[in-house]
Parts: sequence; structure tokens; C-alpha cells
Amino acid sequence: MSLRDLSGLFKPRSIAIFGANAEDASLGAAVARNIRAGGFAGPFATLDQTNVEALPFTPDLAVLCGPIDEVATTLPRLSARGVRAALVLSGTGRSEAPALAAREIAIAARQSGIRIIGPDCFGIQVPALKLNASLAVAPLPPAGRFGCIVQSTTVCAAALDWAHQQGIGFSTAIGLGHMLDVDFGDALDYLGSDPETHAIVMIVETIRERGEFIAAARAAARNKPILAMKIGIPTAGEADGGSHSGSLAGPDAVYDAVFRRAGVLRVTDVRELFMAAETLAHATPIGKGALAVMANGHGIGTLASDQLFRRGGTLAGLSSATLATLAPLSSGRKPNNPLDLGPDADKDRYAGALQTLLDAPEVNTILAMHVPTVMADPMSAAEAVIAGQRGRRASVIACWIGQDNAAPARAKLREAGVPTYETTADAVHAYMHLVEHRRGQDMLMETPPSAPEQFKPDAERVRVLTKGAVGANRFALSEPEAKAIIGAYGIRSVPSEIATSPAEAGRIARRLDQPVALKILSPDIAHKSVYGGVMLDLPGAFEVEKAGYQMIANVGHVLPTARIEGFVVEPMARSPGAVEILIGIATDPVFGPVILFGQGGTGVEAIGDVAIGLPPLNMSLARELVQRSRVAALLRGHRGHPPADMEAICLALTQVSQLAMDIPEILEMDINPLFADADGVLALDARIALAPAPEKGERLAIRPYPKELEEIVAIKDGKQILLRPIRPEDEPNHYGMIERMTKEDLRFRFFTVVSEVPHSQMARLTQIDYVREMAFVAVPADNPWRETFGVVRLVADADNDTAEFAILVRSDVKGQSLGHALMDKVLRYAQSRGLRRVMGEVLSENLPMLHLAERFGFRRQRFIDGDVIEVVRDLLPEGAIASDSGQNP
Repeated sequence: MSLRDLSGLFKPRSIAIFGANAEDASLGAAVARNIRAGGFAGPFATLDQTNVEALPFTPDLAVLCGPIDEVATTLPRLSARGVRAALVLSGTGRSEAPALAAREIAIAARQSGIRIIGPDCFGIQVPALKLNASLAVAPLPPAGRFGCIVQSTTVCAAALDWAHQQGIGFSTAIGLGHMLDVDFGDALDYLGSDPETHAIVMIVETIRERGEFIAAARAAARNKPILAMKIGIPTAGEADGGSHSGSLAGPDAVYDAVFRRAGVLRVTDVRELFMAAETLAHATPIGKGALAVMANGHGIGTLASDQLFRRGGTLAGLSSATLATLAPLSSGRKPNNPLDLGPDADKDRYAGALQTLLDAPEVNTILAMHVPTVMADPMSAAEAVIAGQRGRRASVIACWIGQDNAAPARAKLREAGVPTYETTADAVHAYMHLVEHRRGQDMLMETPPSAPEQFKPDAERVRVLTKGAVGANRFALSEPEAKAIIGAYGIRSVPSEIATSPAEAGRIARRLDQPVALKILSPDIAHKSVYGGVMLDLPGAFEVEKAGYQMIANVGHVLPTARIEGFVVEPMARSPGAVEILIGIATDPVFGPVILFGQGGTGVEAIGDVAIGLPPLNMSLARELVQRSRVAALLRGHRGHPPADMEAICLALTQVSQLAMDIPEILEMDINPLFADADGVLALDARIALAPAPEKGERLAIRPYPKELEEIVAIKDGKQILLRPIRPEDEPNHYGMIERMTKEDLRFRFFTVVSEVPHSQMARLTQIDYVREMAFVAVPADNPWRETFGVVRLVADADNDTAEFAILVRSDVKGQSLGHALMDKVLRYAQSRGLRRVMGEVLSENLPMLHLAERFGFRRQRFIDGDVIEVVRDLLPEGAIASDSGQNP
């Protein structure tokens, strides 16, 4: 993934198209007509064949429309001519590019250094540049606020044609095709940093580079809304697995979890995709509180509230002060939510109600509604809403119902940037998009640790067991082994004993002297109960021995080749009020380990109650995962049974998450059933499947908080300082650090006089993904959350080639070598990442920082804007760093 030369693709100043022969039906001729009709103003050349030498100029963008077999040999010739970007439309019309040609194109692109989109793609549209290098039939859409990324050529064409009919505009529309080079991650990086793009919509078939996609999505989602529609849901057979978790963790469910954790809002169809984008691009992000509905009629407000409840939303409970202010504005009945303004509501009544609700702290969004009546003017009511909502804290959504009478008012509301809908269902759906987006933003703030904080697992014991089993080519652990593993991570289970024969099982039962459960022990049987391999509540030795022989007969009849290694004998666990749940691990071929939660028991696949999350999990993320399951309602208490211990359930999820992170050999795991009641959780059964650990590469789709980067240093006054990666919880102390800075020190850091830093910017500084960006804070070692003394930040480009640093040390602790410690820390980190160079920008009058940089090997590269100096250091071995001379900021 890289931003290198993407401007040649999306902001070309000149274009050459190859394969644009004189035949009207040819692909190249059709694309050439689109480029001309779009009005592209730059130099534009067409060539019948891939005759690079005949180019009259060197284009920024080459569009290849000839035979796909010629692309690989054309790319190096284009590179020699100085071309850096190519749109490969070749292959369009085939079900897929020939595998050999695709491999050759990928190799040629990599070796030549040319960035390519395609092959077999829709193309590119950039309306502001009047660029239509695409297969579109419809004219170029208007310039707008949406960036659009679509993989499939036909789906892209259909989506953009639909958007054109609706008058929807775009900043950039990208059809990716086979993604041999530029993929979703590249496109998200580009659009995420594009100031003309206010929201991004995607239609996804497959993601190939999980880490790059999620890093790019999370980075972009912090700045602007991202919405995705997933097409291509596998059949049940394609998503099957050997364990319950494996069969339940279908690819579509995993994509849902990925989008959720990356801050991407998932939608189901093209209409919803653009409707949600319109809402999120214009509405104010919602905070605490809930929805208030105001309408010029009781029935229409009630209809909206009913639809809200069905979608899982809530109405705001209005305070007595708010209700008292609304009383004179209601229709004569007692004010409530929804608020009935009466069928004769005029602009003053709309303005007064809106003002009151906007001021109410219990309200985060107002749905303002209007229905046509002979006593109400839709336009004046719309003007009141437009005037009242400007610059306010809460979001306003409008629903003006009606055709000819309401259409001009809807148009005026939309022109003013108020998300506006024709039906109550669409308006309520839009509000729920805001709610889901807020939840996604909250999840982006969560940074689970790389090492557990609530428990201490015996990871080394588990590593020995799993590595030993894999080394012996044994990839299915026995139930006692599986229980030993989850026990090492703090999850209680019913004790198990192994018997090699029915007679030995009977003797164990006699010794236990209580009713027992008997289970078949076979590496060839994943689901024991399906084959008659589980019998419960056996009262004594005779019954156990008899059941053992019956099990052997049962299994022999249906699975004659299964190896029977013995039996598992367990005392019966009884908890009349317990809810059976499942916690598991599955491994997705694209996104790696995932965590499952849902209702357990023998019918888990039939019930189909499963919520999926990505490790790492913390308690907040675990709680969110539980709440997405249907079994959560039972866990809150039912029919006289007290609620289950939710803290224990969430802790068990974090324990399983840590197990998935620590032990790469675990392919699948089921803890099913796991009893959950008021006393905690108890595992009755566990199954673990193993595989050789991946040789290289990051297994996790999301990087956890890198606790291993924490270290303690001493500064000049002897104080012990903890240098650790930043966390979202550091935001309050960051404000405290800013308050204790002199105006000059703040100007040196931000290049301007800073009086305050808004929450949005401070959240962006403290919420990072530890992939592209790293920040280390200096805090007291004895109380890491008391205050912050300083911070150093490193932001790498998408190529992992160059990174920019910035340091801020609190004014009252300068002169203590803290700047030196932070610089040393960040440079060591940069070297460990393999970055080629580090650069920074320093005001020319900030002599202490310039001296610090020079002592660490930075050179003054150039002046920027007259008084800013760019300092650069090519990363060298550790020993090249100079020692501290004590003159640090």
C-alpha cells in the first residue's frame, strides 16, 4: 500500500490512451469519447496500438485498452518514457484476467515502478477535473463531496448510473478491478487525505491485504465517514468448519466485524449507501443523549417513534425544564416526545420548539417533520429549521412529506445542508446511521493492551503444550488438554479424567461417587453428541461401563474408521439458572483470528446466534460483543432467574482473545457449553484444533496497544519517567500539559499562537492505531495517569519510507534532558520499523530544538515558507547517535 504516484492516477495533467483505434465498437474508442465528452482540459493523445515510442509527449496517465497479453511488455516501455501511472482497462468483458497475464502484469508493475489500477476495471472519474476515463454510459456526474471505491466493473457502472439519476456528485470515483497494485487500502489512503472528499462509500467484494485495509480504514474513519456495502456472500458450504466456531464464523459475518471495528458503517444496498453518506457528510456528529421528534401532527410523530423503536433506537426523555418551555408551543395537549406542534404550526412555533430542543442536554438529534395541511406552509417551516440549526451542538434531520407541495421545501433544506427525507422510515433510518456511526467512532477509541491487565495467564505452559502437539503432527487436542489450556488463561472448567476403556471409566465413576457425564475420546470426532458420543447424568459405575460399550457401538456404526482412544469422565455440573453460551476462536483466511460469542448447546448452528469480534478485546469491546448477541437478553435475567455475572463473561472473552493473540498454533477453539450465571462462568466442554504457526507476517488484523514499548528512564533531577505509547485516556492530561506551556513554546510546536485545542483535534492526537503513527508520552513512573510531562510523535507515510517527528516538552520541566530521552526513544522506534529517514519542521528561532536535532544527526535540508527549517536524518546504526550534552528543551 502506497500513496506514491497516485496523483498521476487521480489528478493527471495529461493523458494518453492506447488501443483507441478507429473502430467505433472498440473499448479504447469508447473511453476516448468519454474523456473528450467530459471536457478534460489537459493534453490528450490516442494511439491505435501500444506504440509508446510514438507518444507526442510524456503523459501523467496512460490508459491501456489493448489486448491484456500486451500489458506486461508495455509497462516497462512506459516507465522508460517517464510515465508513472497507468489505468489498465484491458481484460474488460472477460470473467477474469488470465492468471498468467495477471501475474506478469503484477511483476512488470512492481519492477517498473508504475502504479496501476486494474486490469478489468471500470476506470476513474474526477468531476472537478472533468476527467471521465471510464466505461460509463451516463455523462460525467457533478463534482461533489463523496469519494467512491468499487471493485466490480459492472457493479461500479450500475452504482454510478443510479447516483447520476439522483443527482449525486463525487470528488473521485474509482473502479479497482483486479487490484494487482492499487487496492482498497491505497484508495482509502488517498481519499482519506483528500480535502475535497467529505465521505467515502465502498462496494466491496474481497479484501486481500487485511492489515493495510484496516489501517487505512481506521485512519480515514477518524476524519470522515466511511460506508461500505459487501457483495458476494459465500454459501453455507463455503463457510463450513470443523468446529462450531469454524462453521459459525462465515466470511460475511467476519467482514461485518471488520467493518465495525474499523469504524466503517455497513449498509445493504446502493440506495442506503448514498443516503447514509449524505446524512453523515452533513449532520453534526451526535454525542450523548437521544432523539427528539417534532411534527405538525400527533400521528406522524407517533409513526416515526414506532419505527425508531423497531430499529432499536430510543427517544430522549425530556426534562421538566424542557417540557415547561415547550408547553406553550404544543398543540394544546401536554407536551411530550414526540412533540405535536399542531396542524397549524407556523414558522415561529417550529423555530421556538427547535431552539428549545437544541438547548436540551438530553437531546443529541432532532427529527423535524412536516406534513402538508391547508393551515401550514412547508416552505416557511423549512426556513425556520434552516435558520435555527446553523452552528448548533445537536444534529437536525428533516422529513418533509408530500410531493409537489413539499418538494421545493425539501430542496431548500438540502441546499442548506440539512439531511432531508421524504418518508418517516428513511428519516429514522438516517438517524440510526448516526447512532451506528457514533458507536463505530467509540470503538475506534478502544486500544486493548498487548498483554492482559485483569489476569495473568500461564502462556509458556500453553506454548509448550501446543508446540509439542504440532511437532508430533497432532492437530486435535483432547478435551482435558483443551481445558488445561483455557484453565491456564483463567477460565474455570469441570474437571475431566481420561479412561482408556469402559471398565476404567466405571472405576473412575465409583471413585467420584456422584452422577457423571461420559464422553467419547476420539481425534476423528469433532462433535461428539452428533454421533451418540455423550451421555449425561449416569448414576454409577455399572451405568457408566454400560454406556461406554454403547458409545463404541454407536460410533462404530456411523464412523467405522474413527479412532477411539478412550473416554472422558466428568462429575455432572448443575446450575438450574445457568445460560449456556459459546465462546470460540476461528481463523479467517483473510483477517486471521476472530472471537465468537453466542448461545451455546448442541444446536448452536441451528440457532445461529453468534456475534463476531476481532482481537484484541478489552472489557468495553467484550461488552459490546455480548450485547450484539440474542442470548444477551437471557443473560440480563429471565423468569425469576437473576442476571448472569456480565463482568465474568466479558473477562472470559478477553481471556480467550489473549489466548488467540499469544498462541499462533490455535486454529479453532470452542468452549461450549459455557455455563453463565450469577456466580460466574464454568466450562463444561472445550475443543481446540491446531495448525503450524504462520512463518511470518502479522497474524492480527488490528494491532494492540504495544505494551512491550514501555520503558523507564531517569532525567537529570533523578525523577523516574515512564515512556509509553499514547492511549485515548491520555486526552485529559494532554489538556493539562497544554495549559502549563508558555505561549512561546506552544508557538514553537504549532507554528502559531494556540489558545486552546478542540476536542476533535485532541482526540485525533491521542487516538492512534500504532501502525502508521506512534506517539510516546512521558509520565511519572509511580503514577502514570497523574500528569503528562511531554510527548514525541512520529507519523510515517503509507510507504513506510519517511516519517515526520514532533516533540513537545512541558515548559516547567525543560532542562531535565527529557527532550533527549524522547528523541532517543522515537529514533530507536523508527529504526526498528525499518524507516529510511526521519524529518521534522522547526522554526528557525527555535534554537534549542535545532541544536537537539543536530546532536542526533539531523541536517538542515531547506527552508519552508521563509522561517521554517526542514531537518532530515537518514537512519543510521544506533551507535551513530550523539550523546546528550545537557542543552535539551
